[in-house]
Amino acid sequence: MSPAVFLVALFLSVPVAIVLGVTSIWYIWESDNAVLYDSFAQKMFGGLENYGLLAIPLFMLTGELMNEGGMTRRLIALARIFVGGFRGGLAYINLLTNMFMAAIIGSATAQIAVMSRAMVPAMEEEGYDRGFAAATTAAGGLLAPVIPPSMMFVIFGVLAQIPIGDMFIAGIIPGLMLAMGFALVITVIGWAQQFPKGVWMSRPQATKALIAALPAMLVPLSIIGGILFGVATPTESAAVASLIAFLVGWLIYGDLNPKTLGQMFVRTAANASMVLFMIAAASVFGWVIIYEELPQKLAGVITSITADPFVFLLIVNLALLLVGMVIDGIAAIILITPILLPIATGSYDISPFQFGVVACLNLVLGLLTPPVGIGLYIASSMSGASPGAILKSLWPFLLVVLCVLLALSYFPVLSTYLI
Repeated sequence: MSPAVFLVALFLSVPVAIVLGVTSIWYIWESDNAVLYDSFAQKMFGGLENYGLLAIPLFMLTGELMNEGGMTRRLIALARIFVGGFRGGLAYINLLTNMFMAAIIGSATAQIAVMSRAMVPAMEEEGYDRGFAAATTAAGGLLAPVIPPSMMFVIFGVLAQIPIGDMFIAGIIPGLMLAMGFALVITVIGWAQQFPKGVWMSRPQATKALIAALPAMLVPLSIIGGILFGVATPTESAAVASLIAFLVGWLIYGDLNPKTLGQMFVRTAANASMVLFMIAAASVFGWVIIYEELPQKLAGVITSITADPFVFLLIVNLALLLVGMVIDGIAAIILITPILLPIATGSYDISPFQFGVVACLNLVLGLLTPPVGIGLYIASSMSGASPGAILKSLWPFLLVVLCVLLALSYFPVLSTYLI
C-alpha cells in the first residue's frame, strides 16, 4: 500500500517533502513496529545533524548578497573584456558570465532568473532573437549544478556520506566540458545566422571594467580556492564568501544597503528551510527503503540484465531523464540516491563521485524539459519569450548535455581525475 500512497501523492503534486514523510509514516503504521514509531522523530532530526548542510543557506545568502551588491553587472562587464569582440560576442558574454555566476550562486533556478533579467534585454537590443537569447541564458543555468559550489552536490555529498569538497572538485572538468560544448554551439549558430559582430573594449575601458570586477571575483576565488587548497571546508568557504560579498557590496561598490539584510535573511531562511525539510523527510524515507532492502532487490533485477557499469549508467540516465521531467532536481536527487547509489557502488564498483556528477547533471535537465520545466518557465516569464520559442533554440544545447552525459558515464576519469 505504501508505494501506492507514494505514487498517488506524487502525481497529485503534493510537495515532495510531504510525500516522503507521509509515505514513511504510512509504512510505519502498516508495519505496526513499535521501534519504528519511537525512532521516527529521532531519525528525522538526525538527518539534519550534518555540518555540511550549513553550506546550503550560506551559499544562498551569498547569491542574495551578490545580486543586491551590484556584482552581476560588473561580472558581465568583465566577461565582455575576454569575448565581447567575437561574432556573437554578447552570447559568449552570456555564457562566460554564467560560468562566473555558477561559481557563486550554486542554484540553476536562481541563476536563470538573475541572468534572464540581465542578459536577454541586452541581447535583444543588439539584434538577437529573443528565443535564442533566453535559450542561451537557460542553458548557461545548467552550469550551476556542476561548477562548484553546487547545492545539489552538497545534498548528494551528505546523502552519500562522501566529502563535499571532493564532490565539488569532481564537477570542475564536467563543468568546463559543458561550457566548451555550449561555446561551440554558439559559434556554429553564430556563423550560420550571422550574429552581430561584437566590438572589443578599448584598453582604458577594459582596464576600468577589470578593476571594477576584481573585488567581485574575490567571492568565487574564496569558495573554489579555499576548497582546492584545503584551507577551508565548503561550509567555511561559504561563510567567508557571504562575508566578502557583504563587505564588497556595501563598502566598495556602495550598492548594498545594510538595512536590506533583514529581508535577505528572511528570503534565505525560507528557501533553505524548504530544502532542509526535504532532506529531513528523505532521511526517514531512506531509512524505510533500507529497512525493506529495496536497493538489494533492485540490484538483483538490474544485475540480471547487465554486468557492464556503462550499460547500468545508461539505464540510470534514461530513468533519471524521465524522473527529472516531472520532479524537481533537488527533490529527485534526494529520492534516488538511497536507492541507486548502493547498487552503483556495490554491484558495479562505480565511484560515488562519478555517479553523483552524472545524476546531478542528468536531473537538472528536467529544469528545461516539459511537462514541469521550472527553469524553462522562469526564463520565459523573465524574458517574455514563449516556452516554445525557447525550446526551438534550446535543443542544440540539450544535445551537448546528452553528449557530455555519455562521456561522463563511459569515462570515470573525467569525474575522478582531480580528486
